[in-house]
Parts: sequence; structure tokens; C-alpha cells
Amino acid sequence: MEVIKTPKIENVRMLDRYNNRKPSTGTLYLTATHLIFVDPDAKKETWVLLMHVATVQKLPLSTVGAPLQIRCKTFLSVTFVLPRERECHDLYTSLMQMSQPFHIEDLYCFHYTSSLEEIPRTAGWTFFDLETEFQRMGVPNSNWTMTNLNKDYQLCDTYPQCLFVPSSVSTIVLVGSASFRSKGRLPVLTYLHKNQAALCRCSQPLSGFSARCVEDEQLLNGIVQANPNAKFMYVVDTRPRINAMANRAAGKGYENENFYENIKFQFCGIENIHVMRSSLSKLLEACELKTPSMAAFINGVQSSGWLRHIHAILDTSLLVARSLKEGVNVLVHCSDGWDRTAQVCSLAQVLLDPYYRTLQGFQSLIEKDWLSFGHKFTDRCGYLQSDAKETSPVFTQLVDCMWQLQRAHPSAFQFSERLLLHLHDHVYSSQYGTFVGNCEKDRLDLKLSDRTYSLWGNIASHLDEFLNPLYKSDAYTELLEPNLVPSNILFWRGLYCRFESGVHPRESIADVLLATRDHSTSLEMHIAHLQKRITAMKTLLDVSTPVTDNRLAVDDEDDEQQLGLSLKKSMQVVDDHPLSTSKSADSVFSDGPNIENSITSSYQLRREIDSVCIDWRSLRNIKECVCSTPFDHSSKKSHCWRCGEVFCTRCLDKQTPLPGHATHRPVPVCRACYREVRLSSSSITST
Repeated sequence: MEVIKTPKIENVRMLDRYNNRKPSTGTLYLTATHLIFVDPDAKKETWVLLMHVATVQKLPLSTVGAPLQIRCKTFLSVTFVLPRERECHDLYTSLMQMSQPFHIEDLYCFHYTSSLEEIPRTAGWTFFDLETEFQRMGVPNSNWTMTNLNKDYQLCDTYPQCLFVPSSVSTIVLVGSASFRSKGRLPVLTYLHKNQAALCRCSQPLSGFSARCVEDEQLLNGIVQANPNAKFMYVVDTRPRINAMANRAAGKGYENENFYENIKFQFCGIENIHVMRSSLSKLLEACELKTPSMAAFINGVQSSGWLRHIHAILDTSLLVARSLKEGVNVLVHCSDGWDRTAQVCSLAQVLLDPYYRTLQGFQSLIEKDWLSFGHKFTDRCGYLQSDAKETSPVFTQLVDCMWQLQRAHPSAFQFSERLLLHLHDHVYSSQYGTFVGNCEKDRLDLKLSDRTYSLWGNIASHLDEFLNPLYKSDAYTELLEPNLVPSNILFWRGLYCRFESGVHPRESIADVLLATRDHSTSLEMHIAHLQKRITAMKTLLDVSTPVTDNRLAVDDEDDEQQLGLSLKKSMQVVDDHPLSTSKSADSVFSDGPNIENSITSSYQLRREIDSVCIDWRSLRNIKECVCSTPFDHSSKKSHCWRCGEVFCTRCLDKQTPLPGHATHRPVPVCRACYREVRLSSSSITST
């Protein structure tokens, strides 16, 4: 590429904040997608995805070279010391251009090709359908109906095509309300609880100091009437009251209680995107103190206000969830209805509905309340070179809130912390087209489903990595009520400090539990298979013609053939047994009546027993993969189910059924075992 002026720089030093005396020395490579640092002596590679780069800063020259500090959206912070200032400047210029392209067509997703051939480009794109999701809630019904007014995005270009509104309101009311709401984002349904309480969302009204809209008042009244169990409705404005009042001067603001009947208003005090961006910046400063100490770190975290903001979001979400549980409708909005509104609506549904705590349900929730209803991912994640004031860690806060809930209720969620980290990283990577664009219309115009891969397809191919071994589907069937006292809102070390060595346990508890679960599953499937084999052999012995000792002593060929025929006839009685391959007389002796064919059966049985490893290697004290990739606290260690050895994710990329398992479910195996199983299967088939 023309922007890559220096693709390779040797004798580069990578500084470690906690060990300045022994910096890593190696070679720095700049490719079209990654910045790669290779330290051959330590057998260490550091990969930085260019789309993850948030800031690049040239530090003052030192006696050893020109330092360049790179901070990433994944909270990785690295400092390279380049031998020459010119090389430092060239790298700085290249990173600034490549980390934030000018044109959306230059994003990583339009050039990325999956390394796994078995994952087609279409995988994951048909996973979610908005109408199907509302049908799961029982919508449409007598109180709620679907309108096609936004079929061509003419009513609101940041809303989905199909909108669900009260059955009692007319088209004129909907059009009038849309003209009175910021960006045309009128009140619509996003979730219907089983008690018929509705969660609706919208943007702020264009009320100014005294303006009113009769159609908007009628629409809110229609929402109240759509719930037969309550005579009033809550309107939750997620902003601080002072902010809402300030917006009145710009012709916006909030609903006037004098014009809306049967409405109760509530302000909740969640700050805007600019405050959140500044708060995260202060939090990261506390994580990167030059002279770290416990007191300085705690003071830095507290003064950043980040945990206070997380608490405000969770507290507001719990307020909404409790109101819905009590059977009262809730309408949520902020300024434009695509940041704080998305956070509160989605978290309230997680607290209310166990479905959204499953892997499939959580993906549906993100598709519905974030992608379909127009969260501005392109702007908030800073994919392109644009106004920096539009970036904000809105989705990071959602992931943080989900982690707080997971930590408080470890058995309530089907997915683990690893899914949250994976999701967070790929939202900012633009490697997949799932989150590119600011709304549904943008994604359709870009034809992302035809031109890019979906993140959901990637997750579906690695489901075992993201499952929570402590999950109990029947543990929390009702409202999830976390204890939100300030002391329970914790700093998430696993996200904001995950690349810092020395602050994490040697092995992740979740990884150890997953390995134990997988090992137990493998042994259970192997036991079930052996039980089938034993049962089959017992059946053969029970139904066979009794054989005398003299018969067994005969060793001439004719008598052996007679014995083989006897066994073959006996197998006809157990055609339905798992050992039988058809309704005919096929059996373990299917190649012929000769008793010598039992050698084939013995070989097959031995192959089945040897295909399952009984003792898996412990995860403890394994410092590197067989490919020499070192393991750190953030690396996923995975077992091969056939040989029991530990590999990195890159080496354990094959799946195949094992002959020794009762089920034919494909399981993870290393490449060497994959070849052996395939070769053995082909030899069995050919014989």
C-alpha cells in the first residue's frame, strides 16, 4: 500500500511499564491490517489490529531512540522505541491514516476473508428477524399492530422498516408524532412483557418552552390504553433534569406534564456522551500511572466517575424493569434515543426476561435494540476520520453493566465473560460487517450481508468457548434484582487491565471450569459408547447357540466357518441394536461368514477406545503452545479431545466426531489428531 512507507523496522524496543530494565527487543512489521512486533528471543508476538488503534502519540526523543505510544480501543497500551526518528515519523503517519480511513468502503470488513473454509460468508446474517422476535413476545395482538409506514424509511430513516404501535392509533397520529420528535423517532414498542406491560422507546419531543403536539399526546394515550392492567404510564427521561431543561432553549426538551394525561415523569441522571468519553479517559489514566500505587489508583478510579455512571445506568434499568414487572407501561427516551435509551431498554429486558440471558437471546437483543433501532456504531466507535466529539464508549458501558450482572448472578447467564470481551473487541475492530453503519438503512445500502462476514457466524463456530459452565436455566425465571449499593459496583480488571501482566490469576476460573466440563462430557460420551458395545456383546452371547467345549477346541477351517455362520444368524435377532448397520444380517462380521473377520471388529474396537483421551493435561504451568505461541492471562487454552494436550485457539481449529463417542457430534481436535482420525476412517471405509 502507498501509505506504508516502512513495512519493516528492526532493533525496536517494546517497553514494559512494570519492568523497564528488561525491554523486549525485536522487529516491527506493518501490514495492511496489523502492526506486529516479534521478539524471537522471548518467542513473543504482539499483534495490534490497525482498526483498534485509538490514539498514536510521538513522545520526546530519548538517548535510545524515538518513542511511539499506541493506545487501543481494547485498552491495550504499548510503547515502541524506534532507532531512528525518521522511521518513527513514517510509522506515525501510516498509523494515523490506516487506523481511521476516510471512506467507509476502506474498512477492514470489506477486505477480510475468513481463514476457516467451513464458515460461509452468509453464515449469521439470517440469524435474526425482527418480526419473528416480536412474534415470540405475542405481537401483533389485539392491542399492538405492525405498521408499514416506515417500509421505505420515509417516516424515520434511523428506525427499522417494521414498527409496532398501538392498534388504536391512526396513520395521521403516527405521522404527527414523528414530526414532533427529534430525528422523527416517535414512540414505538420494543418489548412486551407476559403481563402485557409494554416497554416503548423514542427521542425527546421538540417542545421548547411551550410547544405541544396533539398527535403525540394521542399516541402516548394510545400506549396507556394498550395495557388493560394499568391506568397510567411512566415516562423515563434518562438525562439529568438540568440537561433536559437546557435543551428547551434549542427547541427540544421534555414532555409538559400539563398536556399529557395519565403520565408520570421521572428523570434519572445518566450523563451524555461527552461526559462518558471524558470519564473513560480519566479511568485509563488511573490504569496507566507512571508511578502506580494503591492509593493513587483508587483515587483515580473514584475521581473518574466511571463506576458512578455504571451504577446510574443499572439503577435506571432496574427502575424500568420493576415498573414493567408491576404491570405498568414505560416509555424511555434521552436526547435522540439511540445511546442511553438503548442501554436502559436492553438492560431492563435482560433483568426481566431469562431468554435475553441466553446466548441466542442476547444476540437478538443487540440486533433489536442496538442495530435495528439505530445506535450510531460508525460514529460512536470512531471507524472513520470524522468529528472526534461523536465518539463515546456507549457500548463499552453496556458490556460493563452486563459483567456487573454476571458477577452478581453467575448462574443466571448462559454465556461467559469471554463472550463480552469478544463482542467488545469486534464491535471496535470492524472486521465483521455486523456493526458497520449507523442504522439499518445504512447496512442495507452498503449490502453488508452480501459483501462481509457476520460476527454471529464467527460466534456460532466457537460456541463452546463462550458458554458459562455454571449456568442454570431454571435458577432465575423471574426478575433479576441485583444489589446496587455502590460497593457492589466493581472495577472490571479483566477489560481495562487485561493486557497488564502480573495482575491476573494464573488460570481463569471460567477456563478451568470449561475444561472440566468438556472433559466430563467426553468421558460420559465414551462410557455411553462402551456400554452400547458391552450390551451388544451380551446380546450376542445370550441369543447364540450354546457351544460345547469340544466345539471350541476344533481348529479346522470348516468348523470355524460354521461358528461364523452361527454368530451371523444370531445377529439377525438384534437388527435394531446400535452395532447393526441395517435391517439385514449385517453386523460386526459384515465382510463375510468367516470367523477371521472378527479381527476387523477387534481393530475397530481398539480404534474406538484409543480415539478418546482419558487423562487430559492440566492447564497449570503450561507457558506456551506447541507452535511456540506463549500463553498469558488473556489467552484461551483449549484441549484436544483425542490426545488431551493443550493448544492455542489458532492450532485447535479442527472439529471431527470421534469413533469412541456415543454421539457423532464434532469435537475440537488438534491438526495431527484430525489427520489421524480422517485417515483411519477412510481406511475403515475402504476395507
